[in-house]
Amino acid sequence: MPYKEIPYEELRAFEGRTAEETGHGKDPVNLPMIRHWCEAMGDTNPAYTGADAVAPPTMLQAWTMGGLSANGGRFVAHDELFALLDGAGYTSVVATDCEQEYLRPLRPGDEISFDARIESVSERKTTKLGTGHFITTRMDVHAGGELAGTHLFRILKYAPARQKPQGKRPRPVVNRDNAGFWAGVAEHRLLIQRCGGCGTLRFPWLPGCNACGSLVWDTVESSGEGTVYSYVVMHHPPFPAFDPPYAVGLIELAEGVRIISNVTGVPYDKVRIGMPVRLEFRRVDAELEIPVFRAVADGAGGGV
Repeated sequence: MPYKEIPYEELRAFEGRTAEETGHGKDPVNLPMIRHWCEAMGDTNPAYTGADAVAPPTMLQAWTMGGLSANGGRFVAHDELFALLDGAGYTSVVATDCEQEYLRPLRPGDEISFDARIESVSERKTTKLGTGHFITTRMDVHAGGELAGTHLFRILKYAPARQKPQGKRPRPVVNRDNAGFWAGVAEHRLLIQRCGGCGTLRFPWLPGCNACGSLVWDTVESSGEGTVYSYVVMHHPPFPAFDPPYAVGLIELAEGVRIISNVTGVPYDKVRIGMPVRLEFRRVDAELEIPVFRAVADGAGGGV
């Protein structure tokens, strides 16, 4: 998506405005979270255990995070700034760095509150990722009404640089266990293994049946009909011969097995779980042809 320049004075007017006010930690500082953190980080400092334990200073932000249900305390300035940048084409975001200052230790039982403001918005910058603006937010973290630390968090809101793919797509590893699948692809057939013992269909191809252990099998040809069971959108990092962003789907075939492949025929941001798709074969270079799945008109929202 192309971007347009926003007058810097318009962006700078957001500096100093409140991004979040009087948020409250969902849990007080507690030993179970401290233990989980230390186990994950491999930190065995004895100061973080026992009756007089303190929380690791680097947990400062952890006590403010809202989890999947979020905190819900953002102010209009935050949403206005992001809407302005999105509308100008700076639709991607990546965290770049953070700085923390610790003013007093946090102890189990401390009730956490916090306030945040937009500290700064940079002038337009061009990076390897693309062109955009760095936004720094400052959060002041309090414990029992006393300032315990500060957290500066910086992101880049940017319009991704468009780079022409270079090089060849990676080659599939073809061996005696999956050679029949790739032979089917060469004939524009999507073949699914069927156990000769219990009749269970399986994909990807395996030397034996997971259900009964039989090594006897034959194949059935897929109808090519399916739906998007799940998906991800690849933005970064870029790989040679790929042109992000693009959608990678876990496709549930009509036969009941699932296959990972690209979803085509609609923009990457229009792919949805449950979307009907149909098999097609795409030649990506002179040596390689692969199965992909194109969104069908009924589930594509008019975008095919």
